[in-house]
Amino acid sequence: MAEKWKHAALLVIDMQNDFILDDGLMRVNGGKAIVPNVIKAVETARQRGILIVWVVREHDYLGRDVELFRRHLYTRQKEGPTTKGCLGAQLVDGLVIKEGDYKLVKTRFSAFFATHLHSFLQSNGVNNLVVVGVQTPNCIRQTVFDAVAHNYQPVTVIVDATAAATADIHDGHRKA
Repeated sequence: MAEKWKHAALLVIDMQNDFILDDGLMRVNGGKAIVPNVIKAVETARQRGILIVWVVREHDYLGRDVELFRRHLYTRQKEGPTTKGCLGAQLVDGLVIKEGDYKLVKTRFSAFFATHLHSFLQSNGVNNLVVVGVQTPNCIRQTVFDAVAHNYQPVTVIVDATAAATADIHDGHRKA
């Protein structure tokens, strides 16, 4: 691994069926278009020996661990978005967790909120982050803000490997 990459990690955020597929329960309209660029970012990270952290949402079948504003989506009669063990929670086709990668489960927008991500990154000598995935105004933005608050430098967002519900929303947050 090149010296300059040994302190970097790629965070791949929420690239799951429920966010990406046309029939996904929480489909992000721009999500499908970025899949090839996310795949390329993962391949490049692997070639450079960069740690890959797969940040995924997984929720209890009854939604007991989901934000209050989303609890109505979970009932005993139907699975809600990214329910643990269900198809919607799986990574979209083309993205695969491999040996040496790390999977982090979150239940809120930020990958840092109520998880052990910061301590995991610190214990692996990571101090700079590259971020890809969905959705720009929510999980991407909140994770980036928290990374900056934790003093990660630099924090880089690959713009063409992130997406939002619309191009205007994505561009508006990209320029903010």
